[in-house]
Amino acid sequence: MIRINLLPHRELARAARRRQFTAMLGVAVAVGVAAVVAGHAVIAARQSTQNERNAFLEKEIARLDEQIGEIKKIREQTRALLDRKQVVETLQANRTEVVHLFDQLIRLLPDGLYLKSFKQTGDSITLSGYTQSSARVSTLMRNLDNSPWFESASLVEIKAATVNNLRANEFVLAVKQTRQQTDESTEAGGQAAAKGKGGKA
Repeated sequence: MIRINLLPHRELARAARRRQFTAMLGVAVAVGVAAVVAGHAVIAARQSTQNERNAFLEKEIARLDEQIGEIKKIREQTRALLDRKQVVETLQANRTEVVHLFDQLIRLLPDGLYLKSFKQTGDSITLSGYTQSSARVSTLMRNLDNSPWFESASLVEIKAATVNNLRANEFVLAVKQTRQQTDESTEAGGQAAAKGKGGKA
């Protein structure tokens, strides 16, 4: 006996394939959404971690900037203290130099020669005074050149003058100061002064 299937098997098969496709599409969409969400979560986590790192770095940079500022202040204070120390040492050295200069001048002045003024500008010194003869001025210049405290003595002017109704020579000479403060220099200055006195005119 012949049986005829009157059911629409093609439509059923087509419907089954449609349901299968829809199911697979739903799974694919779900997987895609899950992947996107997971990726977003990973990116957000990494971004949060990076933000924390950036905040930590900014905090450390600010701390280092503060330390650098303190170091600069300390360096400025150290420089100021060193400058003050240098000023004090210079003042002490200059005070000692003045004593040495006047001591040397007293030792180097030949008899018959008198100073009326002493002017110092930096290392340059100008001496003026009176002498009985121009030869004593030459002796003073030699004594100055032989002293470790002076150098480059040069005569600026010498002219006839009257002092207490006595004829004399008024002179002006220039000399440079040398910077020597050791005991050996002072001792050498004394020896030079002795030589200078020995050669008076």
